[in-house]
This record gives sequence, C-alpha cells and structure tokens, in this order.
Amino acid sequence: MGKSIWAAIMLMLAATVGASAQSTVSNTNGDTWNLERCISYAKDNNLQIKARNISVEQSRNNLQQSKLDLIPSLSGGSSLSMSWGRSVNLQTLEIIKNKRSMSVSGSLSSSATIFSGFSKLNNIKSNKVALNIAEKQVEKMENDITIQILQAYLQLLLAQEIEKSAQESCKSMEEQVERTAKLVDAGSQAYSTLLEVKAQLANEKSQLVVARNDVRSSKLTLMQLLDLPANMREGFAIAEPNTLSEIMPIAEEYYGTGYNNSIEQIYKEALELPQIKSAELALEKSKYDYRSIYGRLFPSISVQAGYGSYYTDGQSGAFFTQFENNKNPSLGFSLSIPIFNGFNTRTSVRNARLNMESTRIELQMQKEALYKEIQSAYNGAIGAYEKMKAAEENMKSIQESFTYTENKFNVGMMNATDYNIAKANLFKAVSAFYQAKYQYLFELKILDFYKGKQIIL
Repeated sequence: MGKSIWAAIMLMLAATVGASAQSTVSNTNGDTWNLERCISYAKDNNLQIKARNISVEQSRNNLQQSKLDLIPSLSGGSSLSMSWGRSVNLQTLEIIKNKRSMSVSGSLSSSATIFSGFSKLNNIKSNKVALNIAEKQVEKMENDITIQILQAYLQLLLAQEIEKSAQESCKSMEEQVERTAKLVDAGSQAYSTLLEVKAQLANEKSQLVVARNDVRSSKLTLMQLLDLPANMREGFAIAEPNTLSEIMPIAEEYYGTGYNNSIEQIYKEALELPQIKSAELALEKSKYDYRSIYGRLFPSISVQAGYGSYYTDGQSGAFFTQFENNKNPSLGFSLSIPIFNGFNTRTSVRNARLNMESTRIELQMQKEALYKEIQSAYNGAIGAYEKMKAAEENMKSIQESFTYTENKFNVGMMNATDYNIAKANLFKAVSAFYQAKYQYLFELKILDFYKGKQIIL
C-alpha cells in the first residue's frame, strides 16, 4: 500500500463523527453489494485482468509450439513441365527433334533433429515456466485489484458514515436552536446566544452538503473501478459489515517475546504470494534459457528421408507404371559442428549467465522488500491498536464532560461560546477514535493479505 492511499483514507477518516451505524444500506431494489461481491465482479470483468489472461493463452500457445518442434517435419511437392524442340529419350539416350515432351514428378521429404545439445528440451521447460509466470502475474493483478476495491469500498463506507453523522448533527443542532429560543423567550439566555447557535446550525448544514457530495464521489469511484455498465449503476449501494463495530483485539503474541516470531511466521506465509513465486519462477526460467543457449555450442545431428518418382512421355509405359519403376527413396544423416560465427553464441551464453544472476538478485530484493513491508504493517497494526484504545478512553471521558456542559447550557448556566468549544472538543475526540479504529482495521486486512487470507469484512 502506498502512502498516497493512506493519505486519501486518513483524510476521510479525520472528518468522521458519531457512532458507527449497524444497518445495511440498500438500494431501491433492496440489492446490495458486499466487499466479496465487488471483488468477484471486478476479477471477472476488469479489462486489465482480461488482457493479462490473453497473455496467459499466448504463453500456453508458445509452450505447445515448442513441444511440436520435436516432431519431424514433413513436406511434399509435385511438378509438371512441358518442352518443345530437342529432347532426350531417357531409355535410349537418343535425341528427339521437334517434339513436345512432358514430365510429371512428385516427392515427399522429412527431417528431424536427433541431437542439438538439448536446446529444444530446455526451451520446452523454459516455456512451461513462462506459462506459470504469466499465471502468477494474473494472480498478482487480481490481488492489486482486490486492494484497490478494498480502498474504494472503505472510502465509500466512511463517506456514508460522515453523511449520517452530519445528518444527526444537524438534527441535534435544530433541537438545540429550539431549546435556546425557548430559553431566550424565558429570559434565561441572551438573544446573541440564539444567533450563535443558529450560525452553528448553518455550518452543520454546509457540512452535510459536503458529506453528500463525498458520498456521490466515492460511489462513482467504486463503480468506475468495477467498470459497471450504465444499467447497473442505478440504485447501486454497498452493505455495511458488522466488522466495523466488532474489531477483535490484536493477539497477545504480537507483543514482547512473540514479536519476532510473529513477523517470521507472517513472512513465511507471505512467500506464497504471486509476486514472490513469479520472481522464483523467473530465476528458474533463466536457468533453462541458459542451458538452451549453451546447447548451441554442441554439434547437432539430424536425419533426412525422402521419397520421389516421376513420369515422362520420353519413356514407354503407362503413368502409374513409370511412377512405380522410377521411385527414388533416400535416407541421410548430417552432422553440423559450430566452429566460428563471430562469437555470437558465446556472447549469448555469457549474457544468459548474467541474466540468471540478475534474476537471482531480483528475487532476493523482492524478499527483502517484502520482509520490510511486513515489519511496517506489523508495527502499524500494533500502533493502531494502542492508539485506538487510548482514543476510545479519551472519547468516553470527553463525552461525559460534554453531557455535563450541555446540561448546564440548557439551563442557562453556560454561554454559547463555551458550549461550542465543548462540542468541538467532542468532535475531535470522536474523530480521533474512528480514525484509529479504521486505521487498525485497515492494518489488520493488510496483515491478512500478507498471510494469503481472503480479504473480507
């Protein structure tokens, strides 16, 4: 996950106010999209994944062709020729003058490589690994799409929660305006207090407009990521999972002596991720490529076989009789020894060896980068959990304080300025709690991703 993704999510989290709703948001038809459905739909319909699957089919075709290259080649041909003027009687070797002559011939030929330094066999193995790499690249793209869907899904959930909080806040301020107006009429509060409360209500309505726009924008982002057609966008809605209110505490073994052991365990499980498997397969493929190119330094042995016959009107006998009498089968072997070709083959061998070393280094770099990512995500999960617990305690204490302040304001024992300050402090406390809560949830899902678990809410 990049920092830009975190920034986008945290920006929305910072504005979150109020309690997490437990209801399911449904569309006009009662149909909702949960996270699993969104991910499944994206995998089936995403154009990038479809394009990558075409590459898999191309790799499969290349593998099939490399296997077919082991089969002997077979070709046939025939010719018809006519001539005028002098010709030779092939039986008597006499010259025939001013006579049209015609001949028909046919042939079949076949050739096969018996030995070529095992180049073709290693090429088959290389193409087989290339197919596996292409399949792993599809898996990696599906994982990337999954993370993107998770991000967009959470953004929409947050936008909807902000909208609900803004609606509740507006309703609360409307009630507060009514109470304050009664206090002003009773002489318990100054008229200026009513004006300050109305100004706060206007600000709350403005925030509600912004929240609704954020919901529309976040929903559009998710629908675009899913590549939803126009007929499926009407009434699109997502389901709000209970996970958001039932986050399990982080395991105790994540702390103390179990810290390093937990990271190592997650790292071992993460080695099954497609990006690591793809790097391992790339190293394996480079070895087969090296062996295939190295085989060109060895002599090659091939066999050729042929069969031909002909008919000519310069001979006596019927057409098929001549073809039977003039048949000409052949069999031959050839040996090709590479001696000098400008050192092209040896240069290719050296480059293949360097490519093998390069893929080995790339694999090690991928593993080290993965280990660092897991360390960061692991520490982030622990930090987010501790921050969430501290923010929860702070929010509860400020909620109690605000209740006391609101009661005093309602009986005219506190001015509007102090009331607004107390409400702003509560806003910050609730925001901090939900920010830590969503951050902790997100960190846990990233750890699930590294463990190879299905990302669900």
